[in-house]
Amino acid sequence: MTPEAPLDIEACVREPIYNPGTIQPHGTLLVLDPSTFRVVQRARNQVEFLGCDDLLDQELDGSPGLGSLLVERLRAWRTADEPVLLTSILHQHRRLQVAANRTAQGILVEIEASEEGHPTEAFYSRMGHVLDILGSASDIPGAGAIATRELRHLTGFDRALLYRFDRAWNGTVIAEDGNGRLPSYMGLRFPAGDFPPQARALYKKSRLRLISDKDHIPVPIEPLLSPLDGKPLDLGATTLRSVSPIDLEYMRNMGTAASMSTAILLDGELWGFLVCHHTEPRHLGTSLRAACDLLGQLIAQRIGAIERMAQRGDRLARQRLKGALLKGISREGGFETGLVRHGDIWLRLARAEGASLVTQENVYSVGRTPPSSVTQRLAILLQQRGVKDLLATEQLSSFAPEFEPHADTAAGMLALPISQLHASYLIWYRPEVIQTVRWARAAAKPRTAGERLTSRASFAQWTELVRLRSEVWSQVDIEAVGSLRSSIVDFVLKRAEERAALTSELERSNHELESFSYSISHDLRAPFRHIVSYAELMGERLPELDETSRHYLDTISAAALAAGRLVDDLLRFSQLGRASLSLHPIDMQKLLNEVLHALEPDAAGRQVDWRVGDLPPAWGDTPLVRQAVHNLMENALKYTRKRDLAVISVEGRQKDQTTVYRITDNGVGFDMRHVGKLFGVFQRLHRVEDFEGSGIGLAITKRVIDRHGGWIRAEGELDKGASFTFALPRQEQKEVPSR
Repeated sequence: MTPEAPLDIEACVREPIYNPGTIQPHGTLLVLDPSTFRVVQRARNQVEFLGCDDLLDQELDGSPGLGSLLVERLRAWRTADEPVLLTSILHQHRRLQVAANRTAQGILVEIEASEEGHPTEAFYSRMGHVLDILGSASDIPGAGAIATRELRHLTGFDRALLYRFDRAWNGTVIAEDGNGRLPSYMGLRFPAGDFPPQARALYKKSRLRLISDKDHIPVPIEPLLSPLDGKPLDLGATTLRSVSPIDLEYMRNMGTAASMSTAILLDGELWGFLVCHHTEPRHLGTSLRAACDLLGQLIAQRIGAIERMAQRGDRLARQRLKGALLKGISREGGFETGLVRHGDIWLRLARAEGASLVTQENVYSVGRTPPSSVTQRLAILLQQRGVKDLLATEQLSSFAPEFEPHADTAAGMLALPISQLHASYLIWYRPEVIQTVRWARAAAKPRTAGERLTSRASFAQWTELVRLRSEVWSQVDIEAVGSLRSSIVDFVLKRAEERAALTSELERSNHELESFSYSISHDLRAPFRHIVSYAELMGERLPELDETSRHYLDTISAAALAAGRLVDDLLRFSQLGRASLSLHPIDMQKLLNEVLHALEPDAAGRQVDWRVGDLPPAWGDTPLVRQAVHNLMENALKYTRKRDLAVISVEGRQKDQTTVYRITDNGVGFDMRHVGKLFGVFQRLHRVEDFEGSGIGLAITKRVIDRHGGWIRAEGELDKGASFTFALPRQEQKEVPSR
């Protein structure tokens, strides 16, 4: 395709990008018969690039020089379990980088000249630095800013971007770093046509793509068809694979001469791209490309961790809501009544503003919904279109245009069929959210067939006012609704009643265990007090005791006092399951000041740097939350005892529906391999001779947080310190029963 020819972006979908029949000229390619190592295909530049005879139809096994060295490496690799061979070979005083892939059409061997001036050790040292700073990124834009900055630092390209795909495969630039030579694309959305399906699939097979020069002259593969199967050679696994003319025209329109892209894959699925552009041709050697690929994997891991952390708390909250909804339904006279009477939970399960249950006889609705007659028509339409599984859409009018007038209440819909025979559905609604979208070009506008995209106008910003769409249903929304199916279809009432009965039995047993623990702890307190008192009396009555005997008495007293404190902690632990919570707003700044005041005797004579940030208020039972915070602060003070300067920091922030607090110290830390033991009763990670304590404090803290429906986790490193992070729900809710 010449630059003068009309450019049809949709033609990208039909491009044979797997088998273009050519490669880029910065390397060469050999295709070997896997059994004989005979060269069955090769790039036309092989002779010139390698400086040797034409290897086509030659067996490399017996050939001197490059051939014998290559076969030696290939033989060792053939018996190994590695999918790709990466090695280097010295040939004619030149270091060559070799990459080999097994395919059904033979062994594909890519050969490039080794780059100079870029020590591999420096790349991976830099990656270690990136790994450290990525760990500090608490959100995806922050991680993206780090990734684009580091990508540009590694490659020297003029601009680096992080794209994120939406469900329609439009890509939005959410992070950018540049030197000003290319325009900023930050916040722009690129239409799905720029990322055709077969290109997205290819990135899942080969993550990194380099185009060194938009004006390169492709090097043909000879012969064009594979002698092994008679088909065009599949170059999908190679990095030298040539570039579609449409892609090169796209680069010219964008004003870039070179580009590199690395895929961001989460759980094997394409999440987005790290992309960099340069105004001039620019080549990256194999080591540098490997470092860029590693950077892409690091950012993918961090993004995945951030998303999983956000989803984990949300999933737990939805599970509690689902349990509460089913329990409430089981106590009502009918399924429909139960849903309506617990309508707030029904809505919160999917974060919807309206919900309807459509049965053969009636429509039951809560919140903001269309009229019942409209909802009934929707249910009939769902059945007519064969919707037998959960259907989620943020644009109901695209599914059924006749519902456009109801976008103020039902722009988005989640529909769950609950009958195989009738038009019976559970439906959740979300209202219209009007958005302003900045497109990188006006591709969202209708275009006539063959309309040409001009060089700069094609990427000029175009603003679109998006209507008739709701907030997108998240994966957690869909999972929460989908998990209702088995409960509803498979006799939800009976199951809920059985679950309620089992819960009641467990609560009764738990209550009995707590009562037993309370009684034992209470009854043991007096004997230990007596032991201490009589030991002290004996010391007073017998002043003539020798030093050894007095040491025995002191040991008895100390042991009895320690046992008494242990009993007190056990008593406190057991009482946590018996007491009800009194929930109300808590001034955490004031609460922490009270805790610090109580710890002043323990901090006396020590250098302690308390670093307390602005703490948002919490919602909970003040005495219990104070106990939990006191335990954590007391631990931080205790385990920094050996530091000349103890540094203890406290910070807090509000996140989604929780308030998160973090307490960090520079103490002795702990081995993360044993973090699972940390919150258990009588579990200690340090010797009692080094640090006193009963081993119950953190168990008490966790039970307090659990009772509030929150979570707590710990992180530490030996001799580096530890941090404890806990979260409390922001909204008032029923206490979580003790388990």
